Amino acid sequence: MKLINIIILFFFFITGNVLCNQNIFNVNNIELVKKTNISNEKLASKAIQKGFNELCEKILLEKDKKKLVNLTTNEVKELVSYYQVVNFKKAEEKIIFNIFFDREKIHNLFHLKNISYSEILNNELYLLPILSKNNQILIYNQNFFYENWSNFQNDKEVIEFILPIENIEVIQKINEYEESLLDLKLEVIFREYEKKNIALILIEEKNSKIEKIYLRSRILGKNIDKNILVKNHEGTQKDRYEKIISLIKNETTKIIKTQNLVDVRVPSFLNTKIVVNKKNNLVELNSRLKNIDLIDNIFIQEFNKEYVLIKIKYLGKLDKIVKKLKEQKIILQNIGDEWNIQIL
Repeated sequence: MKLINIIILFFFFITGNVLCNQNIFNVNNIELVKKTNISNEKLASKAIQKGFNELCEKILLEKDKKKLVNLTTNEVKELVSYYQVVNFKKAEEKIIFNIFFDREKIHNLFHLKNISYSEILNNELYLLPILSKNNQILIYNQNFFYENWSNFQNDKEVIEFILPIENIEVIQKINEYEESLLDLKLEVIFREYEKKNIALILIEEKNSKIEKIYLRSRILGKNIDKNILVKNHEGTQKDRYEKIISLIKNETTKIIKTQNLVDVRVPSFLNTKIVVNKKNNLVELNSRLKNIDLIDNIFIQEFNKEYVLIKIKYLGKLDKIVKKLKEQKIILQNIGDEWNIQIL
């Protein structure tokens, strides 16, 4: 039994630098056309650069993306652990790549460049756009934004925008506040989704040079309001409306990213105990911890036949790591000023 414990302990030490199996730094389905005059090596380099651009778009704010524009192709390639050629459609001459970026190298780069990245646990945003036009409040019907929002979504978007279904109670409540829409409470409009990320968009169209947009949101339980001014430009009404949708998407995505930032320069530590038994075993715990990208390292502090004291080095806020552990069916409880881990 002692020998088994020593082996388990050794296993923990050599895998202390946790390599996440579900890495947010992986970018899949990079599709390129294979031309006859390009080598496989150049095609792979192109896929890696495209994958890196998509990664930056997904996890970085605009101000931080600018810090990486001068990276050379060779520097970007150095960040890759490996890549896969997933599918080759000879008839269409298309090749699909999966790019696996090295987590530690990415972290080192972000640390060097003073960059925080966004680890979004919940990418759903329940959103209701309301259009004020010609002294009318348009909610569901004749509201271009509600009727056409889903037409401007693509699979590369970081946020999944969800428009709630038509609700007569919502219509009645909005009509009650027709003269003071900014006083509307989000929990009244999103009664069924109040524990989700929610946003109410008020769009005023007055045929002036500048249109006003009022954004009221609750992200991760925090109320965030913002006023947006949009300059009208030449073009059709449809063009103007499409521009507004794009702008709203960019602003809400920025807000959600900002509320989910992880600073690689400021790690946190969690000291916890796990009781060793058939249900709570170290091998299974280590296997599950490897699926959590926010965990940077694990250390054995004390080991005996009854329990193990473990120090977990992680990035981000405590509530995030608690949610990540729960996803892996690992329950973290605070009992008598002591953190305990239990495997379900």
